[in-house]
Amino acid sequence: MQAHEMLLKSVAYRRSVLKMIKTSQAGHTGGSLSCLDILNVLYNYVMNVSPENFHDPNRDRYIQSKGHSVEALYAVLADKGFFPEDDLQTLNQYQSHYIGHPTRKVNGVEQNTGALGHGLSLAVGTALAAKLDQRSYRVFTLLGDGELAEGSSWEASMTAVHYKLDNLTVIIDRNRLQITAGTEDVNRLEPLHAKFMAFGYAVHQCDGNDIVGLMHTFDHLPFAPGKPSLILANTTKGKGISFMEDTVKWHHRVPTDAEYEIATRELDAQEAELKAVNSGVR
Repeated sequence: MQAHEMLLKSVAYRRSVLKMIKTSQAGHTGGSLSCLDILNVLYNYVMNVSPENFHDPNRDRYIQSKGHSVEALYAVLADKGFFPEDDLQTLNQYQSHYIGHPTRKVNGVEQNTGALGHGLSLAVGTALAAKLDQRSYRVFTLLGDGELAEGSSWEASMTAVHYKLDNLTVIIDRNRLQITAGTEDVNRLEPLHAKFMAFGYAVHQCDGNDIVGLMHTFDHLPFAPGKPSLILANTTKGKGISFMEDTVKWHHRVPTDAEYEIATRELDAQEAELKAVNSGVR
């Protein structure tokens, strides 16, 4: 898929996330918007996974460790045809499988996640299984930077490096905000790049909201033979909606009617600009 098409998809995914959260009156708005571009590129450019091959043992695996931002994953999975898009409007409703964290009851979800710090352990085990079974699939996992305070993330990292899991790619959604404040105020992470390198990862940094930059970064996987790859993706929490960007209160907040209308107009304007550029109007 071409970059321009994916840029348009990111706008559509953001519109879908906001509609889901507005309809259900619950959801993790800021973190879902920050990681959408990463999921867009993974599912539309990088990974070999689809509804048709989801039970193929050689399909690529994606595990969303920052499970609270499940709205972003649901939006992309629906677009890829894993389930009807109308299902999204049942988010958090009674007896719906579309709950506030990923569950394997939803088509396309590899693992139940949401207890922060556990997704990387699952990904490491899955990548190790591929090596032991001599399978060709790759494993991708997305972590929030706030969950790096969990010791299990670093224990899993030691294991990934020990077993030379170069079929594993770890992506950090580095938006620098968590539920109460900035990550550096709650539990300082920096120098994060140096810490991951010290653990033995091959590390690349990029703009996690830049579609073309993400494509270029993923093109170089694995970054080094015999080492797990780590992408430190610098993002903006609430990306795409001006009044939500880089604002702590939008970690988990439902837009009012007025806010939803403003956000929709901003997304409409972004879509119109992208279409105008592509048609040569601008």
